[in-house]
Amino acid sequence: MIAIVDYGLGNIRAFANIYKKMDVPFLVTAQAGDLAKATKIVIPGVGAFDQAMELLEKSGMRRILDELVLDRHCPVLGICVGMQILARSSEEGTLPGLGWIDGEVKKFDALTLNHRTRLPHMGWNDIQPTTKTTLFQGLEINARFYFLHSYYFRCFQEENILAVSDYGGHFACAVNSKNIYGVQFHPEKSHHYGIQLLKNFSDL
Repeated sequence: MIAIVDYGLGNIRAFANIYKKMDVPFLVTAQAGDLAKATKIVIPGVGAFDQAMELLEKSGMRRILDELVLDRHCPVLGICVGMQILARSSEEGTLPGLGWIDGEVKKFDALTLNHRTRLPHMGWNDIQPTTKTTLFQGLEINARFYFLHSYYFRCFQEENILAVSDYGGHFACAVNSKNIYGVQFHPEKSHHYGIQLLKNFSDL
């Protein structure tokens, strides 16, 4: 059972619709008690780092998420800001993140960007997997995803980088540590590429 965490941020209904069409068992939950049923967890996110951490703390789900992910090793997928809060900290705010993956969130240096619209990084972009992983099965060549962000995840350990994308230089667009996964892009807005990735996560 995939638990889609509803803590007040993210395109919850889009994820639910995708898993419903794939006939993959899921539940949308805003209750700590419901998370006990989960065998996998999706943490969506749209917005700012501190806002995400504040809402997650207020939801009452933080403790059980730590237990499921860190102690029971339940696979988890963080998306956009849901990926960024996996880090220890962010330049966007002052609150500590979950600290599940060793890294920090940095703002793109606008001086290095040669795009007409500099920030945010918005629209479709290629990804380049850096290691073989079930999460990108069938997506190793020519996969494109939809991005919307001004901050990126800087991993302290290079082996935690699953894929990179280019926006004024390469940045980690997917990260992983054991059972913990994060993607900066929005699979729920990325058509068949995103559907394949969400299916792959359900098959982990």
